[in-house]
Amino acid sequence: MITLQNITLYQGATPLLEQANLAIYQGQKIGVIGRNGCGKTTLFKLLMNEMQLDGGEILMPEGLRRAQMQQETEASDRSAVDYVLDGHAPFRRLERELDAAAARDDHNRMAHLYAELEAIDGYSLQNKAEQLLMGLGFAVADFPKTVAEFSGGWRIRLNLAQALLQPSDLLLLDEPTNHLDLEATLWLRDWLLRYQGTVLLISHDRQFLDEVVGHTISFENRKLITYRGNYTAYEIQKAERLSQQQAAYEKQQQRKGEIEDFVRRFRAKASKAKQAQSRLKELQRMVDIEPAHIDSPFQFRFREAPRLPEVVLTCEDVAVGYAAPLFRQLSLTVNGSSRIGLLGPNGQGKSTFLKSIVGQQLLLGGKLHFNDHTRLGYCAQHQTDVLDQDATPLQLLRRLDTKTPEQELRNFLGSFAFRGEQADTPIRPFSGGEKSRLALALVAWQRPNLLLMDEPTNHLDLEMVHALTRALQEYEGALVLVSHDRHLLNNTVDQFLLIRGGRVEFFDGSLEDYEKLVLEGGRGSNTTAPKARPPVAERAPGDRREQRQQEAQARGQQKPLKERIRKLETQLEKQHRQLARLDEDLADQTLYLDANKGWLAKLLQEQGELKRALGATEEQLLQAMEQLEAASGG
Repeated sequence: MITLQNITLYQGATPLLEQANLAIYQGQKIGVIGRNGCGKTTLFKLLMNEMQLDGGEILMPEGLRRAQMQQETEASDRSAVDYVLDGHAPFRRLERELDAAAARDDHNRMAHLYAELEAIDGYSLQNKAEQLLMGLGFAVADFPKTVAEFSGGWRIRLNLAQALLQPSDLLLLDEPTNHLDLEATLWLRDWLLRYQGTVLLISHDRQFLDEVVGHTISFENRKLITYRGNYTAYEIQKAERLSQQQAAYEKQQQRKGEIEDFVRRFRAKASKAKQAQSRLKELQRMVDIEPAHIDSPFQFRFREAPRLPEVVLTCEDVAVGYAAPLFRQLSLTVNGSSRIGLLGPNGQGKSTFLKSIVGQQLLLGGKLHFNDHTRLGYCAQHQTDVLDQDATPLQLLRRLDTKTPEQELRNFLGSFAFRGEQADTPIRPFSGGEKSRLALALVAWQRPNLLLMDEPTNHLDLEMVHALTRALQEYEGALVLVSHDRHLLNNTVDQFLLIRGGRVEFFDGSLEDYEKLVLEGGRGSNTTAPKARPPVAERAPGDRREQRQQEAQARGQQKPLKERIRKLETQLEKQHRQLARLDEDLADQTLYLDANKGWLAKLLQEQGELKRALGATEEQLLQAMEQLEAASGG
């Protein structure tokens, strides 16, 4: 057991922890949460003996083997495999001693060292290192490449592989999924579930936390509070505690109402009825956990676009890539209300596709047609690199808008937690999370109606990711999203495009179906995951005139269904308004007096009838949407 007793820790003059206590038991997998700057990474440094306490003590078992994922990697000429093996200090020590014994021709010593090597399973370590690299997305051809040949994100993966190879009883991982794609994230999840030691995990990926950890440590008021259960269990426990505080109750109900409104809109507008059903449980869970974020410093929205065209982008036989195409022949229509998630392993063209849309990468074939009123918003993976480091948040926002009053700009920055002096401070010393948050604010200010987001949660903390999820739910325009964060995908998009092997196909299943496909090595079957299908436009390459005639005929067949869906949506909204009014009436405490029992019974009967009618309308709407989907060739 590791015990922290009455510890006090300062960062400069700022107290991070005061008289804090914590007990960590062997084999626990623990999520470490708290806002940026609260001291999560500092706690890891304490556990690695890289910092001194300002008070209290830490008690650890003798001989505890500790491993930590490093955040920085300098360029070197070490090969990828050698770099990972360097993390296994006993193995490298035995190698050096064997070389020295061989040079002395000391066979007795060599025999002893070979026995030690056998004891640490040293003969299979290279194979283990290669397996780790493959699990994290490296190809066999990458093994001999030097560290200097890899980009920053891939070097972080090397650090992660190195930490996983180290013999350890305590494993400390700080944002290990930041530079992973979904496939590597799923692999890491399964590796950690098999790991026999103790894990402390900092992550902004709530679903990853939910699936890996069984306890949660929260930084609260300079104390360390332990919650039993995963991250969602923590949220529910915190929500229940906050719900008992009357001052916060009304604001919680307003927030919950907003999420419930999105659940209803999602149900009514989702273009894939099957996917809509699979996401409703996830969306409705957000209603329960919403109060846990009532004290979040982030309360932002994407500003409404001046216009929302019916179609914002049409892709015609598009091919994207660099020297050679990563994929080709993509024909796709992005409507003003499209919400598309891009799936597929790294290196298949997801990010390149977004770069091509915004003009940062030339198309290798085909055309992009934008509506005259399309307004692009683009959040790139490395968007913070292009920010002027000597400018303040207010100056950067002012460069986008020279007319809006300064106080309005400051209010908007405040919704992203850039308040007071911080709005007037040059951003160079800002953390990666703060810079990412600022880059997101600059995009949100520009009022896009086509929002392209490439791993937007990298470097954000959990509170900011939650706020971003809510903001994307309320955003009215088109969204194309690349993310390894399954919770974000589940709560913000309603259809998937799968990019792999040079092809782009609609994936008709849920995200859970795609996970099954990934874990089975891409071998889809009717019993495990739906098959992907090419976009309709791609499958009709014949004569353009004939194709237009077919499309016109299809629109004629779809028109009655669209009209029925429109009427059902109107009816559904009306029923929701009626139910809301009934709920307000039933909140009147005088109704529950004996004298009003008759009126109360009448209202309760009306409420029950209206709920049944609302359910029937929703069912009819989903059936109509399924019919429209079938008529559209989906």
